[in-house]
Amino acid sequence: MTDMTSNTPGTRHKPPKTEFMIYFAIIFVATLPLALLTWALAAIRTGSMTDKGPIKRAWSQARIITPMIFTA
Repeated sequence: MTDMTSNTPGTRHKPPKTEFMIYFAIIFVATLPLALLTWALAAIRTGSMTDKGPIKRAWSQARIITPMIFTA
C-alpha cells in the first residue's frame, strides 16, 4: 500500500478576495452601532470598561458572519 501522506503538498494561505472584503466591510459597518450599544450598556451596568471595545466586538461579529455567507 502506498503512503500518500508523506508527499502531500503544503496548503498556502490565499489572501482574501475583493468580494469577501466588501462583504466584510458592509457587515462590520452594520454591526458597529449594535456593538456600540451593547458595549455602552455593559459598561454602565458593570461600571467598568475592561471588556472588549465596540470596534473589537463588531470586528469579531463580522469575522463570524462573513464566512457563513461564503460557505452557504
